[in-house]
Amino acid sequence: MNKKFLSLAVVPMLLAGCADNINSDYYSVNQTGKVSTVSQCTVLSVRAVKVNSDSDAGTLIGGIAGGVAGSTIGGDSTAHALGAVGGALLGGLAGGAVEKGVNAQTGLEYIVKLDNGQVLSVTQGTEQALGVGQRCLVLFGSTTRIIAQ
Repeated sequence: MNKKFLSLAVVPMLLAGCADNINSDYYSVNQTGKVSTVSQCTVLSVRAVKVNSDSDAGTLIGGIAGGVAGSTIGGDSTAHALGAVGGALLGGLAGGAVEKGVNAQTGLEYIVKLDNGQVLSVTQGTEQALGVGQRCLVLFGSTTRIIAQ
C-alpha cells in the first residue's frame, strides 16, 4: 500500500521538471551559437495570457505510476491485472490534471510594430515586462523574443 502512495506522490515532482521556460532570457543549449535576425520595433499593446504545456507527459507518467500502484491490489493475477488497468486509467487522469496545474504559466502577449511597418504578435514570459510605446528589439530565430533596446 505504501508503494502505491509513494509512486503517486512522485508524479508532481516529475512533472515540475517538464515545465518549459518561456522567459526571453532563457536559452537552451541547442539555441546558443545560432544567428538571429534582429529588427527594431515599438510595443503597441501588452496583455497577460495563460500558457499551458502541450505535453502529454503527465498523463503518461501518471498512467505508469497508477498502473504500477494498481497492480499491487488483490491477491490473484486477475485482481493484479484489473488493479493495474484501473490504476493506469486513474493515474493518467490525475497525472494530466496535475501537469496542467504544475506547468501552467503566465505570459505576456506583445503586439509590436517593426520599423518597416509590419505588425507582429509574440508571447513570452513575464520576467522582463515591456511597456506600450517602448522601443524594443525583436530577435527572430528558432524562438522569437522581444527584448528592451
